[in-house]
Amino acid sequence: MTTKVTVLPNGPILVAGQFEITGADGKPLTVNGPQVALCRCGQSNKKPFCDGSHRSCAFVDPAPKAP
Repeated sequence: MTTKVTVLPNGPILVAGQFEITGADGKPLTVNGPQVALCRCGQSNKKPFCDGSHRSCAFVDPAPKAP
């Protein structure tokens, strides 16, 4: 099975397929289901997972950097 990573505009990063997530303490995190949403706004109370906080904090993707 392949792994697919999708960056949603002004939202989380979706990871689907076969993957493992390791926490900052080096221990594996429990993942329920074949897909997870990872926080990009930094406001989630379920970090590293998204809890929808990007909507209330009005998160906007950073502007792309020039090559």
